[in-house]
Amino acid sequence: MAIGTLDWTSAAERPDLLAEPVARAIGGLGELGGIGGIGGITVAEIDPELADTAAFCERYGVGMGESANCVIVAARRAGETRYAACMVLATTRADVNGVIRRHLDARKISFAPMDDAVALTGMEYGGITPLGLPEDWPVLVDEAVAAHPEVVIGSGVRRSKLAVSGSLLAGLKTAQVLHLAN
Repeated sequence: MAIGTLDWTSAAERPDLLAEPVARAIGGLGELGGIGGIGGITVAEIDPELADTAAFCERYGVGMGESANCVIVAARRAGETRYAACMVLATTRADVNGVIRRHLDARKISFAPMDDAVALTGMEYGGITPLGLPEDWPVLVDEAVAAHPEVVIGSGVRRSKLAVSGSLLAGLKTAQVLHLAN
């Protein structure tokens, strides 16, 4: 399926368009036979100045309902901070202070500071994606994302985007499908 006006190609053929942890994770999916296989993950080069969702969707003809955002949250309880990724469609707001805070059993939750998110993931801000995150981080996938046949997400860098099935995201090792919408 082609999304928008982008030139999509197999992510395996363009590792130069991926952050290193993302390329490693995609390679691992292929070795495992994939959750849909590596052939199901495509990448497209974009203008890095247009990586933010609204600008990206407008420029490349991608509907906001075809684009998913990865939000990194910091959950705190008893002096301990844990991180998690939340995947929601660009048309949706994640219920960070309600559903996500309760699910992560946090007393306090917030969006992770940009510097922390970048340092901990090895990815660029504005391109962070659930593929290649630290292995102990939960990936909370909104049920609308999980049900989507193909959704555009970050690639770990601002100069490209990935297209993957929602079922691939829902099938990631640490993924949990929930109703995250606010």
